[in-house]
Amino acid sequence: MKVRSPRVLVVDDDKYLLEVFKISLEVLDFEIDAISDSGKALALVSEKDYDLVFLDLKMQPIDGMQILKEIKKLKPDTTVIIISGNSGLDDALKAVDLGAYHILQKPVQIKELQFFAKKAWEYHAIKSELRELKEAAFSSKKGNFISQNSNITNSVDTALKMAESNINILIRGESGTGKKLIAELVHQKSSRANKPFVVVNCNVPENLLEQELFGLSGESQSQMASISGKLEEAHGGTLVLDEIGELSHAIQSRLLAAIQNSENKLDIRFISTTKINIEETLKEKLFRDDLFNRLNEVTIKLIPLRERPDDIELLFSHFIHRFQKGKEMRLSGDAFHLLKLYRWPGNVLEFKNVIHRAALLTKTDVIEPIHLPDEIQFRNRKDDMDLITLEEVELIHIKKVLNRTTDYKVAAKILGIDAATLWRKRKKYKI
Repeated sequence: MKVRSPRVLVVDDDKYLLEVFKISLEVLDFEIDAISDSGKALALVSEKDYDLVFLDLKMQPIDGMQILKEIKKLKPDTTVIIISGNSGLDDALKAVDLGAYHILQKPVQIKELQFFAKKAWEYHAIKSELRELKEAAFSSKKGNFISQNSNITNSVDTALKMAESNINILIRGESGTGKKLIAELVHQKSSRANKPFVVVNCNVPENLLEQELFGLSGESQSQMASISGKLEEAHGGTLVLDEIGELSHAIQSRLLAAIQNSENKLDIRFISTTKINIEETLKEKLFRDDLFNRLNEVTIKLIPLRERPDDIELLFSHFIHRFQKGKEMRLSGDAFHLLKLYRWPGNVLEFKNVIHRAALLTKTDVIEPIHLPDEIQFRNRKDDMDLITLEEVELIHIKKVLNRTTDYKVAAKILGIDAATLWRKRKKYKI
């Protein structure tokens, strides 16, 4: 199959340079639009999709910096190369900070231009392919579950297989592993998808939970007839009992009676979640066996993030794609290593928050260890210190001291070195 030709726009008020670009790039089978009017160029960018844009910054009536900003706003995936003379190098560097790919300096030699254009096209094509792969993964039939781990994919597959039945499901896993996402996926893929999806948090005071589940009773109910319980609200749909291990004995008994006595009146699919070892509560008679057997017809277990470190890169790509809206961003090797070592007590939910914070803190397109919380930078290595180099130990300790002091002289004194040595080490480790 023939690979399509790159679509290229060249914008420069030097008409001789435009001819050089046209002749040089058409030989490479590039499709070229070359224009000297910056006002018309802006209209072209809005109308057509270009892979590469070669852009001079010093133009009238609209300067190249404004065109660059519009391209990044309207077509953020376009790769922009700045054409710059020596006098405009400072502005060109600013343009790179705004998202331009590279700087091509005048005067432009034909062979240099052809080599550079081919490299820019390779970069753009790889970037586009990666983006398409990510988008395909994000829109998969498995909802919002992003994983290549076999345990997780098997759990999701089980959920999808169970979705079309009316079987009651118990989802087990630590906080932040995605139990409610699985519940929502089951509902969305079931014949009940257009019916109510009702979630009840079981970890609330008993009197409030009783009212929420069963509605008001007696005199109160007659005074406020418009209030009904979640059991009635979920009729025909799915009721999620979030953290069923928190149910009191009294609520358990009433819930079991409601299920048994209303089977012909209420049509509900129950999905329950728990983060605790519920077998212990059964042994200690804190949870009713008969209710547990009603709710636990099928069990789905979600393993914690620390048991699937190979998902770190995939999850990073997913959340950066959501947070940055087209802006490319990556992890440094050190940051990636730290994320894989961390234990993630809050699992995927904690990971999402950490990546969002890091994306806001970095001023470049790279997330470094310094952009991660202290507990990830340092504490996760306490049990793993024998597996890292002396340089890494030194880096960790220097960062720890710098984070706890406000003066480099004080930090140097604590470290037992002079200020000049600390400066050299900061330069070495880029901190």
